[in-house]
Amino acid sequence: MALNPPMADWRGRTVWLVGGSTGIGRATASALHSQGAKVVVSARSAGALSAFAAAHPGSFALTLDVTDPLAVKTAASALAAQGSLDCVLYCAGHYHAMDATRIDMPDLLQHNQINYLGALYVLDAVLPLLLAQPLHQHTGQRGHISLMGSVAGYRGLPNSLAYGPTKAALINLAETLYLDLQAQGVGVSLINPGFVDTPLTRQNQFKMPALISAEQAAQEILRGWARGEFEIHFPKRFTRWMKALQLLPYPALFAAMRRLKPA
Repeated sequence: MALNPPMADWRGRTVWLVGGSTGIGRATASALHSQGAKVVVSARSAGALSAFAAAHPGSFALTLDVTDPLAVKTAASALAAQGSLDCVLYCAGHYHAMDATRIDMPDLLQHNQINYLGALYVLDAVLPLLLAQPLHQHTGQRGHISLMGSVAGYRGLPNSLAYGPTKAALINLAETLYLDLQAQGVGVSLINPGFVDTPLTRQNQFKMPALISAEQAAQEILRGWARGEFEIHFPKRFTRWMKALQLLPYPALFAAMRRLKPA
């Protein structure tokens, strides 16, 4: 069931990808560019952004630190001055494995700053702009916001003390945004990937089940947008199993997780 107007024709539409220099964000930006979108990529790495822009003529690189709310507002205003924003994808992310016996407080807080607070700063900057835009004559929408969650946010998982809670917060945030913004003509979608081969997941010291490439992930995202989905999760052979965990009562959940946790 489509919960958003389908987004399949990207020709001439402006998409801002915050966290678009590597991994899923970069692959999605590249896929959108190939379909005719006006792509704007943001991240802290000016070199990676410049390389993307050079490889994708017509795209625009905007260096940005998502933990700086003033910089985020300045960037959003600059983009809005150039025309309408059709879609904003927040995919900036930070990940290190952590458990409660070895808390690294600075790194834990960095997870929160980048994964969650950065999303709030972007929302604070772009929502007034999107709500002020006229309804598109074909879609009936003012714009669209998409947040990059993770199946790690479904339930508590081993070694996910820092990362999992930030993704759980994004899942809850996206659900609330949808309820608040649907009637206002702003679409909202939530992307919950399983294991995707990116610089972040390459830190993992275990075999990642159902691992897919960032390019495969990008195609899943575009298909989800084209179907008007609210939650876009992939690969299904893994994420459906993870969704089943959401139904388990705590005794069964904790027993299952103990079997996965290293001794």
